[in-house]
Amino acid sequence: MILPIVAYGHPVLREPTVEVKPDQPGLQTLIANMWETMYQKGIGLGLAAPQVNQSLRLLVLDTQQVMERMTEEEKVESGWQDDPGLKAAILNPTILSMTGGEGVEEEGCLSLPKIRVDVARPLEIRLSFQDEQFNTYEKTFVGLTARALQHEIDHLEAKLIVDYLSPLKRKLMQRKLQDIVKGKVSAEYRMLFGS
Repeated sequence: MILPIVAYGHPVLREPTVEVKPDQPGLQTLIANMWETMYQKGIGLGLAAPQVNQSLRLLVLDTQQVMERMTEEEKVESGWQDDPGLKAAILNPTILSMTGGEGVEEEGCLSLPKIRVDVARPLEIRLSFQDEQFNTYEKTFVGLTARALQHEIDHLEAKLIVDYLSPLKRKLMQRKLQDIVKGKVSAEYRMLFGS
């Protein structure tokens, strides 16, 4: 089932998330719904549970689709040649380390339609996480996958891409942000506004 995407201004995006436990009711259904929601019309690479109104430490991510479509030359130009991509549901992630310097890329967010922000992020992260069967892993990710994971984990920490803006840039964007809060924005997907 396709779920509505929670819009900027909804309180769930600023709430702390809780650890996913093996007895979480409806977990497999939620994960399946998150995949279906993310894949509708090819709208996203990742989706965090708060974006579908669930305050859980859960995200789905598919950067593999992008990496498979890129030529080797495009991968080298972007600096993503060492990134095979990742398709996975990630539970209870914790970033253990961030290395490799920083790269700046423009990012968008389903909760902030038509907003793009340049975000500086570390190029490599080491992550501890669980899969859907609650097996625990520690892995290092690079390239687009590292960036996408950081973006989705930010959601689990109640942080949004607009939080990376300077005060001046945020002030200049205030009208667009208020329009989203008021539901005065069009998106290619169903959205949930307000409180």
